[in-house]
Amino acid sequence: MNQRERTLCCRLILAAAQAYLFLAIDSLVAEEMHVKKWLERGIIGPKLAQQEVQQYCEARIPPMPSVESREQWEVLAARIRADMLDKVVFRGEASGWRDAETRVEWLETLKDGAGYKIKKLRYEALPGLWIPALLYEPDKLPAKAAVVMNVNGHDGEGKSANYKQIRCINQAKRGMLALNVEWLGMGQLRGDGYSHYRMNQLDLCGTSGLAPFYLSMKRGLDVLLSHEHADPQRVAVAGLSGGGWQTIFISSLDTRVTLANPVAGYSSFITRIHHHKDLGDSEQTPCDMATVADYTHLTALLAPRPALLTYNLRDNCCFESGYALPPLLDAARPIYKLFRKELDLRHHVSHYPGNHNFYRDNREALYRMLRDYFSDPQSPLSGVELPSDATVKSAEELKVELPENNATFQSLALNLIKNLPQDADLPTSELPDWQHRKRAQLQRIIRWKSYDVRAREVTTERDGEDVVKFWQLRIGESWTVPAVEIMRGETKTSAIVVAEAGRSTVTDQVEQLLDDGHRVVVVDPFYFGESKIAGFDFLFALLVSAVGDRPLGLQVSQVGAIARWLKQDRKSGPVSVNAIGPRASLIVMCAAAIDVDAIAKVELHRSYGSLKEVIETNSSADRTPEMFCFGLLKQCDLKQIAALIVPREVVIHNAGDRAKAEFEPLSALYGMSGRKFNPAR
Repeated sequence: MNQRERTLCCRLILAAAQAYLFLAIDSLVAEEMHVKKWLERGIIGPKLAQQEVQQYCEARIPPMPSVESREQWEVLAARIRADMLDKVVFRGEASGWRDAETRVEWLETLKDGAGYKIKKLRYEALPGLWIPALLYEPDKLPAKAAVVMNVNGHDGEGKSANYKQIRCINQAKRGMLALNVEWLGMGQLRGDGYSHYRMNQLDLCGTSGLAPFYLSMKRGLDVLLSHEHADPQRVAVAGLSGGGWQTIFISSLDTRVTLANPVAGYSSFITRIHHHKDLGDSEQTPCDMATVADYTHLTALLAPRPALLTYNLRDNCCFESGYALPPLLDAARPIYKLFRKELDLRHHVSHYPGNHNFYRDNREALYRMLRDYFSDPQSPLSGVELPSDATVKSAEELKVELPENNATFQSLALNLIKNLPQDADLPTSELPDWQHRKRAQLQRIIRWKSYDVRAREVTTERDGEDVVKFWQLRIGESWTVPAVEIMRGETKTSAIVVAEAGRSTVTDQVEQLLDDGHRVVVVDPFYFGESKIAGFDFLFALLVSAVGDRPLGLQVSQVGAIARWLKQDRKSGPVSVNAIGPRASLIVMCAAAIDVDAIAKVELHRSYGSLKEVIETNSSADRTPEMFCFGLLKQCDLKQIAALIVPREVVIHNAGDRAKAEFEPLSALYGMSGRKFNPAR
C-alpha cells in the first residue's frame, strides 16, 4: 500500500470513527431528552397536593367543645391556658425564661406641652433580648389610671407608625397610661436577626420559638402594671394585623388583660385552610398549637371580659370580615352567654376605607369601647378622636437606644446548640442496643408513621430498551406521591431518587444510575417538586407542624413506605436511596435510620455535616421547613442519625469539610470498609 492509499485509508477510518461518535452522542442526547421529558411529565396534577394537605390538616384541628355550664367552661378554660403555656409557649429553655425578673431601664423623657409626656424605655423580654418601648403618660394622672398596651403588626415603621402614635396620644389625653411597644422584626427591631421565620431555629433546638413573642407581650404588661398609678382592673390591649394576633394571644392566655381589641389580626385555622392569604408567619402557626386549641378557643377564652373584634370589609391583606369574623363569634357567643355577658362581646366592621387598617373609624370604635368600660359613667370619655396629628413625631425622635449585641433568634439558638445534642456520645460497644433506643427516639421526634402503599399505574411507555412506568403511589389514607419508574434492560437492584428541587432536575443522576444497571424510581414526596403547593407551600408545612405532625416526618414516612413497596411488593432487589441536596439528604438519612430492612444503601449529594449548619447559616423556615423539626437537634445530630444506618453503606458526594470531619470517623469507629466518602468538588 503506497502513501496515497494509506492516507486515504486513514481518512476513511477517521470519518467512520467520527460518524460513530456523532451517532453515539446523538443517541446519548436522545436518551437524555427522553429521560428529561419523562421526569417533567405531570402525574398528579396541580391541585391534588393542596387538596390533600388541606384535608389532612382540617381533620386534625380541634372543634369548639359543647359546654353546658359556666363551671364546666372554667375548668376547660384553665386547662387550655395551662396546656398552651406549658406545651406550646414555654418548652425547653423557655421554661427558664418564663420566671426571669422583668428588667426595665428608663431613658429620655420627651415633653412638648400637649398634656402628656413620652418616656422612653427598654425592657428585657428574656435574658439578653431588649425591647424598645414608649410610655405615653398624662401630665395629670388620676390615683388609678387605666392602662393600654398598644402592639403593632407587620409595619416596618413599627412604634413610629402614624396611626399607632395617634392612638397612643388619644389614650393619654383621656387620662390613660399608653405603652407603645416595638415588635420583633419591625421598626427598630427590623433585620434578618428578627425575621419571624427564624424563630424556628429555636424549635430545632427543642426550645419554643414562640416564647420570645409571648414574653415580649407579658413583660410589656409587667411594665404597665408596675406603674404606681396603674389600675389592674382596667387593662386593655389593642393592635392591628400582627398586633391583632398579639392581642388575641396575650389576652386569651393572660387574664390580667380586662379588655381586648384585636384588629384584623387572626382567623381560625380552618378558615385559613380555605383562605390562603390568612396563613400567617411562624408565630401565628406555632408548632403543636392546634393539638391544644384553635383560635376559636382563644376567642372564647376572652369571656367574660369585654372584647371588641374589629375586621375590615375589603381587607387587601388578610382576614376579611365576611369569612374571618363569623366563626369566631359563633364560637365565643355561647360562652359569653353562660356568663350572661352577651353584650360584652362586640364586633366592628370597617366599611370605609375597609382595607387593612387601624385608621380613624377603627380607632374610634376602640375609643367607644374604652368609654363604655373604662370611664366614670358620671363623666364618660369621648368616643371621638381628639386632634393629634400635629404632635406625631419622627422615627428618629422616638428612637430608643438598645444595648450592643442585642439578642436575636440566631444568637439565642447559637447559644443553645453549644451543648446539643444532649446525648451526643456514640457507642463503642453494644451498638445494637443503642440503635434500638435511639431509633425509637428519632421516630417519636419526627412523628414517623408506618404507611402502606397502594400503587396505581397511570401509564407505561417503551423507547428502545427503556421501559417507563408512571405511578400514583397512595401512601396511607392521606397522601399521593408521584413517581416515575425507569428500567433499561435487565435490572437486579433499585434506586430511589429524592431531589429537593423536584424530579425534573435530576436527569444526569438518573442517567448514571440507569447506566449502572439500576431500576430507577424518582419520587416527589411532600413539599417537593410536583407535591409542592404553589405559592403557599411552606405555610402549609408550618400548619402540618401546628396540628401535631412534622413535615420531616411525613417525608421520611413516605420515602420509607416506597422503599418497602419496592422491596416487598415489587420484589425489585436491594433498594438504595439517592438524595440530591441537604434537605433531601436529611430525609433520606432518617428514612434509612428507621427502615432498616427496606433500605440497603444511601447516597447523599451535598449533605450537611451537622444540623447546626442550619443555624450557623441563619436559615429560615420559609426556605427549609422540614429542617426545623422541633427538638431534633436536642436529641440527634446528623452524626447520630448516620450511626443508626450502620453497617449499611453510605456514599457521600460533594462533601464539604464539615461533612467529612463528622462522618469519616464513623468508618473507623465501627470498622466499616464499605462506607465511602467522595471528596468535595
